[in-house]
Amino acid sequence: MSKRGENAAFDKLFFSKTYDFLEVFLPKQACRSCHTVKQYKTGLSHFYDYISGVRMLSPLSFTFVHCTYQLLLEYRQYMGDSLGHSASTINCRFAAIRSYLEYVSDGDASIIPIYLIAERVPSASVPKVQRPVIEAGDLAAFLDSPAHTRKGNRDRFILILLYDTAIRVEELVNIRLGDVTIGKNSSSILIHGKGRKERRIVLSKKASEHLKAYVSCYHDSALDPECPLIYTVIHGETHPMSARNVERILHKYGEITKATNPNLPDSVYPHMMRRTRACGLYQDGVPMEQVAALLGHSNIETTRTHYAKPSKKQMQESMEKGVEQEPDTKEWVGKTDEIKRKFGLL
Repeated sequence: MSKRGENAAFDKLFFSKTYDFLEVFLPKQACRSCHTVKQYKTGLSHFYDYISGVRMLSPLSFTFVHCTYQLLLEYRQYMGDSLGHSASTINCRFAAIRSYLEYVSDGDASIIPIYLIAERVPSASVPKVQRPVIEAGDLAAFLDSPAHTRKGNRDRFILILLYDTAIRVEELVNIRLGDVTIGKNSSSILIHGKGRKERRIVLSKKASEHLKAYVSCYHDSALDPECPLIYTVIHGETHPMSARNVERILHKYGEITKATNPNLPDSVYPHMMRRTRACGLYQDGVPMEQVAALLGHSNIETTRTHYAKPSKKQMQESMEKGVEQEPDTKEWVGKTDEIKRKFGLL
């Protein structure tokens, strides 16, 4: 077979474009984050394992044409029944396949039908779960639970900064001193968010004061702009604090607070702080556009879907409206015999 013929045959293989997709297109042309690239690589790698290990098909003979609707349905069922994957994990795996096929079909029109087949595979139904938030009284106790020591004040600053800014834990540990602007009346932080999107968040007055005290205590006067704002020292070297360590800090003070505040959720984690702040702002009447801007959402519907949750008080006030027409007489209380007689049962 000629070189040209070999290339044409290779291009028909399903996994022939995965390297270009993962190493060139996503990070360099589509400017996707390393987390997205890793997620898609995992999804395509799992599909590769299914084709070669479960279906016993050689990746060197498995072509795009072999990727049928029935095969994708069976792969979806296999992930749920045999691997026990959750609905969200199944959808995540399929998102990688769909995105890959979309990329390939943009360069080769003959792959469009295969891409449309993948689009028709129904997504797994993800149950709507009411995620917990921290109520006001419990929140105040939680934020002030660290001891008033040097390390305790650092931990308190971490709790307050997570809540005040509603940033993700990955965004917190990526903050450098050069991202921080401390002013006389207010302070702000440049946040490097998902998808390489940046946003500047202005801190509340109280959080600004905590920031000034923390920087004064934990950073010398040189203030190297590349130095991580929140850091740990390992073998004499300064490193950004890990997201896992931040999670441990929140879990620790959650357990301490729950001893006196039993209504606090059983486990407190960074995203709960983000959710608590966002829901609180919505319930206080802050416009949804401003809440979305704080969270770094480009699509306001994402904010509305996940964080537009009315408080119990708002729900009660809403239910009390328009009920003046309801009669006060409790007709069904203590009149069992009369009711039975009306229905011909006596």
